[in-house]
Amino acid sequence: MDGTNRRNGAYGMAGMVAEAEMQGISISELILSGQIRDLALTREILMEKMRHRLQVMREGIEAGLDPYLRSVSGLSGGNAWRLKQAQQEGKLAADTFSAGLMIRAMAMSENNAAMGRIVACPTAGSCGIVPAVLLSLMEARNIPEERVVMALFHVAGVGMVIADQATVSGAQGGCQAECGSACAMAASAAVELLGGTPRMSAHACAIALKTLLGLVCDPVAGLVEVPCAKRNVSGAVNAMAAANMALAGIESAIPADEVIWAMKQIGDGMSGTLKETAKGGLAVTPTGLRIAAEIR
Repeated sequence: MDGTNRRNGAYGMAGMVAEAEMQGISISELILSGQIRDLALTREILMEKMRHRLQVMREGIEAGLDPYLRSVSGLSGGNAWRLKQAQQEGKLAADTFSAGLMIRAMAMSENNAAMGRIVACPTAGSCGIVPAVLLSLMEARNIPEERVVMALFHVAGVGMVIADQATVSGAQGGCQAECGSACAMAASAAVELLGGTPRMSAHACAIALKTLLGLVCDPVAGLVEVPCAKRNVSGAVNAMAAANMALAGIESAIPADEVIWAMKQIGDGMSGTLKETAKGGLAVTPTGLRIAAEIR
């Protein structure tokens, strides 16, 4: 578990932090430089590709705010709009930033369920967390788009580490591997966006992932809707909580690479009924079974 080693071309979190510190650069710059080298593409081309992904995220959130949006199953759609309306009417016990975070995460998830265009980040089932965090920060802090595009390289770097050391697949590791990984990726990048150090980013990654260890994947009727959309909302909020703790100087007692390792061990030991099969958890509650029967 030596984070300074490379496996299959990916760094451990400790390795990324050490190299970024040694070079005096951010994690996002470290990842972008590596991509320039490994893919033999220019900085401009790679930035444009990532800028396009950011735009798809924006469009996906906007589409998810349609009050008439519904998935084919009818299980999801319209809740992002309801949240936005409640915020505008002053009904939420949340500040503008927190409300926006929840609205964006729900909108992206509902757009995904309705077969809209999304960025799998790292998966479709967890697609709302990273966009909600980055775009909410961009709006709240007036962060230039260029810096948010760079933050997506940071997101990608953390995602590569998790995929290399463990998994980002719900079918392999449960929802901890999907929403948990997305939460860790978002928290780590948020720290960089807010001026934190690479080491702080690694602590945010660890704190965020720790809080979602053991989260099962139990989609009702086997669809990426219930409880997935609402887990994206809580994942986005959790990511910002972890980022804020790290920015305050709070450190994870367990290093990020060891937390990722623990997630893999938990996923490997998890029953197959709790890994995207819809054979356990919420999927087999009386209501879950009734919903599945009605859809079929």
